[in-house]
Amino acid sequence: MANAKRPESGLRVGRLLKAHGLKGAIKVEMYTDDPAARFVPGSVYTLQVPDESEWLGKTLTLIELKWYNDSPVAFFEGITDRTGAESLIKAILWVDEETDSRPAEDDAWYDYQLIGLTVRRDGVAVGTIARVDHMPAQDLLIVDTGDREVMIPFVKAIVSSVDIAAGTMDVTPPFGLFEEPVEDDSAATDS
Repeated sequence: MANAKRPESGLRVGRLLKAHGLKGAIKVEMYTDDPAARFVPGSVYTLQVPDESEWLGKTLTLIELKWYNDSPVAFFEGITDRTGAESLIKAILWVDEETDSRPAEDDAWYDYQLIGLTVRRDGVAVGTIARVDHMPAQDLLIVDTGDREVMIPFVKAIVSSVDIAAGTMDVTPPFGLFEEPVEDDSAATDS
């Protein structure tokens, strides 16, 4: 899906994997930690599909989500047979952030809100957040310093403040995270 365009704003909640049965059902790979809130009947999804797809610029409305052998299977309006389901394989489902009614948390952000923030250390800009990598232990902020990328654990001990409105993030990283390694000249003179 290299040519696929994602919505300008929104949250990616799932990807359609393969047709299930003959009545238009499609297996779903969940990209959300709250499927009970994201996959309720009547939910409308913007589709991320390749430019040549018949589904480009269209939306899907969920009729029902069922679980078969611990796998989520979705039924959508207008998809009534296997052929229709197969035309949607690999489509990515997005929801509009403004329709997201979940309560906001003081210290929780979506990736798209963090990407592009100016990272400051002691008030001095040291780079820009290029992406967020989600790892098992914690998230990593990948900061583009202009000549290299620096990985910063997204933990309170290092990230002291995030100001989305100002477009900044203040960090207090340990020494050596942003500094270039210094050559040890003493090892060269000892020989």
